[in-house]
Amino acid sequence: MNHTLRNRRWSLLWRTISLLTVFVIISQVIIYAWVQRSVSGHFEQMDSEIITHAAFNLRKRMVSVNEPIEPFTVSKSQSLIDDNHLHSSWLDYDLKTLVADKKGKLLSSDPSSFIHSLPADFSLLSLWQEHHDQQFMIKINNRHYRAIIIPNQEILAFIALPTNVHHQYLIQFNRQLSLILTAITLLLVSVAALSVYWGFAPLATIVQKMKGINLQRLDERVSVGDMPLELRPLAESYNSMMVKLESNFESLSRFSDNIAHELRTPIATLSTQTQVMLTKPREGDEYIEQLHHQHDTLEQLSAMINNMLLLAKTQKGLSDSQISHVDTDSLITKLVDYYEMIAEDRGITFEKSGDFEMVLGDEGLLQRLFANLISNAIYYAASDSTIMISATILTSTTSLNVTKDEVRPSKQQRLRITMTNRLDKPLDQKEADKLFERFYRHDKTSHKYAGTGLGLSIVQAIANAHKGKVSITIKDECFFEVTVGLLMA
Repeated sequence: MNHTLRNRRWSLLWRTISLLTVFVIISQVIIYAWVQRSVSGHFEQMDSEIITHAAFNLRKRMVSVNEPIEPFTVSKSQSLIDDNHLHSSWLDYDLKTLVADKKGKLLSSDPSSFIHSLPADFSLLSLWQEHHDQQFMIKINNRHYRAIIIPNQEILAFIALPTNVHHQYLIQFNRQLSLILTAITLLLVSVAALSVYWGFAPLATIVQKMKGINLQRLDERVSVGDMPLELRPLAESYNSMMVKLESNFESLSRFSDNIAHELRTPIATLSTQTQVMLTKPREGDEYIEQLHHQHDTLEQLSAMINNMLLLAKTQKGLSDSQISHVDTDSLITKLVDYYEMIAEDRGITFEKSGDFEMVLGDEGLLQRLFANLISNAIYYAASDSTIMISATILTSTTSLNVTKDEVRPSKQQRLRITMTNRLDKPLDQKEADKLFERFYRHDKTSHKYAGTGLGLSIVQAIANAHKGKVSITIKDECFFEVTVGLLMA
């Protein structure tokens, strides 16, 4: 039990941690995507504004120095971009500038080393034909730039803004964000672990109750109302287990007391009779009469021991070698013929009806089962009454048990045999349910029936061994109905 509780605690802890981990991962992905989109959008807007501002300044400069009469020389183009780069915005953002003629020949650059770092396949004219006045992204020597090309009558001016710093910023930001989310994950997992630990703290109460179980404290129960909602089913199951354990122990104690009482009486009788006979010499007839009494007592003891052995045997179930096809029609007919002479003394008759089919089981045990039922029916039946024995085949949708409180569906065809007799004295259902208890006798004052109170207990044990069901129903307090369900062959 302690092992089960510990496993349940760890199971709940790991499930909580798993759910939190999945939640944090999903949240991290959503936050990362949203932040990256927001920051990237902000950077793109800022870069676009820088490029637009730089392009505006360069256009003004190009108009002011435009002299169509003179050719646009390299020195003039270099002077154009040098003057323009004195503006603070160009210096702060490390803008790159190229100037080329209309044929795409590069004239100058700023910084001057930029023109020498261009790849061999770089063509400003091709870029102009592709993008015209629109801003575009370009990669030069593994560096990312946001660029625009400004045309004039004689030149093409290329302005590029490095964006690598933005990528590095995003990487660093993502790293910091991951560290923050990891710390939050660890914090949430720690909180979850503490919550589960505190939530399972009431288990200590159950553990203490379990450690204190002994024969004198089987009536102790766990207060379900003091438990968290998650643990209440466990507490209810524990209380239910203790109720069954207490009931079974009380039943075993009663059985031990009853068997001790039942064995003590005949043994004491034998001992007393023997001592009386040995006190003085007796006539031969007296010895013979006394031996007959002792023989009857020994037979009673032998019958009781045989019944107890039969109960122990049937509780283990039946082996495959014991199971055969048993003809219930022939079996019931033979038993009715046997008990008919005993029943006639009280004016009791038998009425047999229905389809008595073949069933699976041990013929000897089934004979004992129905013999006990018929003998009990004769004993309890009112004089000048009829004992009715009927048989019904149950389909898969028919209830096996005829009581109102319990319904058990049958997956295999069963034969239901019902035995009904009118009682000599009224009997309620509560008293009838006790008849299955061992050594219980309802009519303790009558000496007409020398039973031991094991008859119906044996019936129930045999039925259970055959995977069947036996029940007692009292109708109108005067009709005693016993129903036995057995598997059909």
